Amino acid sequence: MAKTDPYAALRFREFNIFLLVRFLLIFGWSMQFVIIEWEVYSLTKDPLSLGVIGLMEIIPAFTMALFAGHIVDQKEKRNLLALCIGAFSFISFGLFLLTWPIIVADWSTKTILYSVYALVFFGGFLRSFFGPTIFSLVALIVPKKAYPNAATWNSSTWQMASVLGPAFGGFSIGWIGVHWSLCIIFGLIVLSLMILLQIKRKPILNPKIGEPIVESLKEGVRFVFKTKAILGAMTLDMIAVLFGGAIALLPVFAQDILKVGSEGFGILRAAPAVGAFITLMITAHIPISKNAGMKLLVAVFGFGLSIIVFGLSSIFWISVIALFFSGVTDGVSMVVRQTILQIKTPDHMRGRVSSVNSMFVGSSNELGAFESGLTAKLFGTVTAVVFGGTMTLITVVTTGIVSPSFRKLDLTKDMEDHENS
Repeated sequence: MAKTDPYAALRFREFNIFLLVRFLLIFGWSMQFVIIEWEVYSLTKDPLSLGVIGLMEIIPAFTMALFAGHIVDQKEKRNLLALCIGAFSFISFGLFLLTWPIIVADWSTKTILYSVYALVFFGGFLRSFFGPTIFSLVALIVPKKAYPNAATWNSSTWQMASVLGPAFGGFSIGWIGVHWSLCIIFGLIVLSLMILLQIKRKPILNPKIGEPIVESLKEGVRFVFKTKAILGAMTLDMIAVLFGGAIALLPVFAQDILKVGSEGFGILRAAPAVGAFITLMITAHIPISKNAGMKLLVAVFGFGLSIIVFGLSSIFWISVIALFFSGVTDGVSMVVRQTILQIKTPDHMRGRVSSVNSMFVGSSNELGAFESGLTAKLFGTVTAVVFGGTMTLITVVTTGIVSPSFRKLDLTKDMEDHENS
């Protein structure tokens, strides 16, 4: 096997443009979500309201996912992404107006809150299209032999934006306030749209243009469920994220438990992404395809332990370290899962497979946020986080016992085949 080139995907100009667009989008989206969490909790002082944010996003994202995948596989990807970004800019501008005292001076707290929820709901609808479109576009920008490397850099960019977006969001709340922080986000989204237009339109590779939607959706779901490596990785990550949704409760920890204010909130919010980003930089140079199944199980187990430590901690620096290691372990999980998806998914089905993935994993982030918010409301914040971490550990142990084939999953041969193709 030839020596792996850690910068293979970066040698393609359009992929670098794509990464810049991806960075700006995730930076803006994650910064916006953090600011929304802070503002909503400041308005309500109710942890359940943080869970409702997640619920408002998951309902449209989950229900529209399969339909969105069908549309993505039928349409040209660059222009579809541009349309999604344009719609996202309206959401950002709407949130900017909602936090402008001149406009909402006579509005009740409930009216403002419901308006925020409505915009989040629309954002969930858009997110059902974002994931499949981005996943499909990557495969049209780089050759197949660079897919594994592209998956690593794509995930790295996502994590870098997830590091800086929440951190900057937390700090900017204290520096310039919620309102003008949202104005910055609007500018970033518009900039990403302008840069995206530097990428050329791409061909539509689906040979079944005009296929009835029911048949199209059935084909996508059947493929996922018969491909055990994809199904196993999705299921494990979904349950771990569902029960490990402590991140949604960070405003409660920052304001009421650790008492570290908006700047401490920014640090806590960024800590997991810092850990994941470091892991992703390492895996770009040292691929982790060998014994991938076992590594994924160990990583998710470590994630569960980190969440438990965070939940029990009342010391700021211990909480930051615990969240950092939750990111380290999550980074391993992300690389393995994205590599499996890119390698084992045919070009003409990328939209639908990515949509199923978003239903399994992406939507579980918001559902996990709702679960955490509801559990915190019923049993207390600390109990909710520790419960989630414990359920993650139980899930990993159960998966390892009942699925020996997943424990033995190895991607080395698949990666060699793609490098030689």
